[in-house]
Amino acid sequence: MSVSGTPGPVMDRDEADRALARLGAEHEAVESSLLALQDHAGRRLLEGAELTGTTKNRWAETEAVITRLWAYFDAYADAVTTARELRGRRRWPSREDLVELTELLRGRSVTLAGGPQSTVLSEQFTLAELVARMNELYARALDMVVAADSVWNALPARIDLLSAELRRTSSLARSAGVLPGEHPAGDDLERITGELTTLRAQVISDPLAFWLPGPGSQAPGGGRPDTSRYDRQARALDDVRREIEAVLTVRQDAEVRLGRLRDVLSRADRTLTEARSARGEVLAKIAASEVPAVSGPPTALQEQLATAAEYRRHAQWHRLSPLLESLERRAEEELHRAREQLTAVTAPLAVRAELRGRLDAYRAKVARLGHAEDPLLTERYDAARRMLWSAPCDLRVAESAVWRYQQAAREALEAPRELPPGGQDGGRGPEDLRGES
Repeated sequence: MSVSGTPGPVMDRDEADRALARLGAEHEAVESSLLALQDHAGRRLLEGAELTGTTKNRWAETEAVITRLWAYFDAYADAVTTARELRGRRRWPSREDLVELTELLRGRSVTLAGGPQSTVLSEQFTLAELVARMNELYARALDMVVAADSVWNALPARIDLLSAELRRTSSLARSAGVLPGEHPAGDDLERITGELTTLRAQVISDPLAFWLPGPGSQAPGGGRPDTSRYDRQARALDDVRREIEAVLTVRQDAEVRLGRLRDVLSRADRTLTEARSARGEVLAKIAASEVPAVSGPPTALQEQLATAAEYRRHAQWHRLSPLLESLERRAEEELHRAREQLTAVTAPLAVRAELRGRLDAYRAKVARLGHAEDPLLTERYDAARRMLWSAPCDLRVAESAVWRYQQAAREALEAPRELPPGGQDGGRGPEDLRGES
């Protein structure tokens, strides 16, 4: 809708004709805009809806604005018709005709009753002022209608799609045993269902409560639909769907995971049995050693494993899922603990084996260097060997005996030796022994 020119001196015939042509175009533009507003889908929805809250109040105001717009338009159309009739009396209008035309076209020739918010009984307008007022009222009315229509276009359909997805998810949840009061995801589904039902009803009855004024909208005043409540429920449904998918995955993989758990716990049990057996051997073969006690089998985990199998038999997947996750973690911890106990229990035997290996390695080196028959070395070797191959073995004393043998071997090799005939020493020096120790 456009605004015509400002009042001025008495128009001549050409000016009057141009003004009437412009007013005719404006009349058509105003009429087209008002008819478009009348046929706007948002306006028709507002007329037929049971509105509440902000939208109810704003629509009551907007209906009054639209009624006043038509009243202004009728007055404007009457004024244009009167001016056209005056101009059509004569081909060459008289001075009096032009004065009257100027007053009609540029003066305050339109008188209307004051609006509902006005403090005066009547108002006078020029045709240009009347168009400007219609522009203002039209923008206000269209802004409200487009805002409500934008919300109705944006949210109810999305809520319906999300509700359909919610129904499919709820069906999956029931098949997996995820029910309200029995699983948190079931409670979430019930809450989301209630929230979407409430949200849709509120959007339908009070769309303007979900309108955020501002730039970025096709509405004349700018703005966009507020989808934050919908978005929260969509994210919550995604979280629930992932939870249910995890439960359904448990249903598919339950037997494999239970078998794997049985295997891990069996290995832990066997390792503990081996540790207990090794502890008895250590206590029999090693003296003066602190051997840690070995714990019993993981009976609590076995009981929980039996519970997990029971959940699987009765298709209680929502209970099986968290239990399996806990059991898998604790079973691995139990196997690790059993292996640590076996290592701790068999440590004295490992020390004894290391001392035995060291003693025999030094004995072989001494023999290669030609001192196999040395009386002192033989005596110390025999003493260390008796300690290491007797039961119970005192590791501290045995380690000391091995050390004394090593020391005697070094001293024997550092002593001067007679060279064999030919002056060549086919043996090796003490540094060779030290290098291999």
